[in-house]
Amino acid sequence: MASAGLARLHGLFAVYKPPGLKWKHLRDTVELQLLKGLNAEKPPAPEQHVRFLPGPMEGSEKKELTLTVTSVPTLVDHPLVLGVGHGRKLLTDMYNAHLTKEYTVRGLLGKATDDFCEDGRLVEKTTYGEIAQEPSMGGRGCYHVTREKLDRILALIQGSHQKALVMYSNLDLQTQEAYEMAVSGLIRPMNKSPMLITGIRCLQFAPPEFLLEVQCMHETQKQLRRLVHEIGLELKSTAVCSQVRRTRDGFFTLDDALLRTQWDLPSIQGAIQAAAPRVAAELEKSLRPGPGTQLLPGPGRPWDSEGPNSALGQEGQVRH
Repeated sequence: MASAGLARLHGLFAVYKPPGLKWKHLRDTVELQLLKGLNAEKPPAPEQHVRFLPGPMEGSEKKELTLTVTSVPTLVDHPLVLGVGHGRKLLTDMYNAHLTKEYTVRGLLGKATDDFCEDGRLVEKTTYGEIAQEPSMGGRGCYHVTREKLDRILALIQGSHQKALVMYSNLDLQTQEAYEMAVSGLIRPMNKSPMLITGIRCLQFAPPEFLLEVQCMHETQKQLRRLVHEIGLELKSTAVCSQVRRTRDGFFTLDDALLRTQWDLPSIQGAIQAAAPRVAAELEKSLRPGPGTQLLPGPGRPWDSEGPNSALGQEGQVRH
């Protein structure tokens, strides 16, 4: 029944976005598939209401009216075109929880472009590799960009952003409850903030290519590409971003994401039902303030203007 199908469309689900596909086209495609699935189901029988309607009196030649008992359909329960119901509120709750996302970001050393992308307009070329031929090295060149240097820079970036996260959370870390939240990774900004990196590490280093894993919040694609550019500068070289891939969005991972062949009503209903307990538990944990946590007094912060500089380990202006 179509009404039963609608009843199972209250919640959140994840889909896999193929590279190059615009998010709006993805959303429209999913909506169209949902409508097709709902329209293909057998509509429910209209609910009947008893009404007293005027009609001619039987057996009488006079034009007299009497009340006749009959049944008419009510329009209240007819199918309507809906979204995913209460899931819209859950999306708002998910946004207010300031959950982190996880990315793999691939960089390419040796050049800089105007938009920090590999295929952008070339601005500069630099070296990253062999700078010396030393007998002690068997005649081989040495790299001035090394894994050790990259790891040190990533540690500085993470430390800078962790300090900023505490600042934007506006929590008094002198309390035991706030300290426990910090240890368990539950500290979140009180409002919208600049991009904050909660974790960053190198997964692969094979010059000129390197692969990073980044956990962050309030990010944009351009800020992640710029992060690669700034890392290149800190390495006394240049770098462009060749790939950005999101692997986790809050409590949804790639394992939860529906492939394009699964963008249909039964698959989406199943995904919503499977994720519902986890969504409720994670949102309750993330939105519930710790007992006894205290906010530091003070004026409001400029949430949208200033934040940690990604590569320098100091605070500065974030450019979008």
